Amino acid sequence: MVFGDTQALAVFAAASTALILMPGDNLFLMAQSMLHGRGKGLALALGLALGNTAHTVAAVLGAAVIFQTSAVAFTVFKVLGVGYLLFLAWRTVREFGGTGGGNGDAAGQAGGGGGVDDGGRAAHAAGRRSLFFRGLLMNVLNPKVSLFFLAFLPQFVPQGAAAPGVYMASLGGVFVLLTALIFSAIVLLSARIGALLRRNPAVKRCLAWLTASVFVALGLRLAVAES
Repeated sequence: MVFGDTQALAVFAAASTALILMPGDNLFLMAQSMLHGRGKGLALALGLALGNTAHTVAAVLGAAVIFQTSAVAFTVFKVLGVGYLLFLAWRTVREFGGTGGGNGDAAGQAGGGGGVDDGGRAAHAAGRRSLFFRGLLMNVLNPKVSLFFLAFLPQFVPQGAAAPGVYMASLGGVFVLLTALIFSAIVLLSARIGALLRRNPAVKRCLAWLTASVFVALGLRLAVAES
């Protein structure tokens, strides 16, 4: 049994839950779920959650130390992350923030017949994949998350643990699971609200600009981050 101390696990779960609920990715997730709906929001939540797996592996293998000791590596990943966030902001405004275009949902509902329905389902599936990889890349390209895992996970590994690496990996798995559960709850609530708001095209454009603003804010926060 990896977790011999259930009290320590409970403390870790409580600390992790508090950190997951802090403003940041969850605000972005709320805006995206209100804009895109439940299915795509859940795909995004899964991508964001699974991105923590890469940071867990990096912490276990000690690879995250590179970001702590190499300013060049940290800067490269930071620039990539900022650039990707700004690109997402631009694309969101282009797709949803205009006066008429970018209404993929309506396109999937227009017309009748099986061909249109099949095309709509294929487009929706492609959209879910896109949102999944968007969340995954957003998380993986943030070197601050790797440093967080490197500092956070070892605090809950008991002294004298027979396999500290396995213990850290297990804690990371718990963190990923908690993230997926909490983010999914946020998606379900936000998507229900968004379904009402998206009926108004003007409100939908506002949601798009709000989402883009969150992207920019996250990019600026990452841009000023230091290793």
